[in-house]
Amino acid sequence: MSEATSTRSAQSRRVRESTWRDAVLANGSVVSIALFFLIVSVIFSVATDAFLTSPNLLNILRQSAPLLIVAAAMTFVITTGGIDLSVGSVLALVATLSATLLQLGLPWPLVILAMLALGALLGAVQGYFVAYEGIPAFIVTLAGLSVIRGVALLITGGYSIPIEPGSPFTVLGRAWLLGVPAPALIALAILAIACIAFNETPFGRYVTGIGANAEAVRRAGVNTRLTTLFVYVISAAAAALAGIIIAARLGSGSSNAGQGFELEVIAAVVLGGTSLFGGRGTIVGTVLGALTVAVIGNGLILAHLSPFLTPIVTGTIILIAIWLNFRLFRGAVRSR
Repeated sequence: MSEATSTRSAQSRRVRESTWRDAVLANGSVVSIALFFLIVSVIFSVATDAFLTSPNLLNILRQSAPLLIVAAAMTFVITTGGIDLSVGSVLALVATLSATLLQLGLPWPLVILAMLALGALLGAVQGYFVAYEGIPAFIVTLAGLSVIRGVALLITGGYSIPIEPGSPFTVLGRAWLLGVPAPALIALAILAIACIAFNETPFGRYVTGIGANAEAVRRAGVNTRLTTLFVYVISAAAAALAGIIIAARLGSGSSNAGQGFELEVIAAVVLGGTSLFGGRGTIVGTVLGALTVAVIGNGLILAHLSPFLTPIVTGTIILIAIWLNFRLFRGAVRSR
């Protein structure tokens, strides 16, 4: 009897170990970026005295808020198998127009609503060409990157447009609530909405299904074209919100804002484990990826590294992290 009990106990233990191992492998990309994030944080904590201070950590949260917001939206786009290269240009155009409209005397709430609507419209136009005309997202959004940035440059002539320091508009980028920067609170709210939408709603399942097998989802009765169009609306609207926050924080709108921003966003999403081929995405991983990108940038500045070396080091670290992710966890899943 004791031998049978011992056998059942051993079997139960093996089942628990197998379940734990399966859970780790299934969420391997999130686990890997979480470990990488901790390693990077520990390195910079040891290498610099200021990294773990409260002001610096709050500064990281405030500066990474636009990245977190747009990366969460980009997760939907990339999970469908698409991509949006225009988010940096949308950010710049919205920042520029926000400052321009405020100078013309428009009420700041109306400016915010108008800019969010503009972002959604730009996303709808690009999404239409991707979803209904069948043009590759890379081509459509690459054209959008150029055209939208060009409009911003045309409006400003290359100069920054100041925002009145006393304008309530700046509260969005500069205010603090309960000791936390307002941009970080806005980002937290957006991330919560994105996480629920991605994991708990039919829309989130449609997005994942389109990336995995769009034809099967279409035959199941889902309007895949409309869903695809909508993810680009979400992406551009998120970029517009990021542009509003940056303009409010800096107190000006510049057509040069967001240069290279789209690459940071895509890096954050891919670092977090979302597949560039579509069909798999994770908001939690995206958050960790975005924070990793922000921490690397902040830590390198605190380490007094030459600004000319910073992008080289950052790109190398990101490449190594993604390579390890693919090698360790995809190889482990294949071997099972």
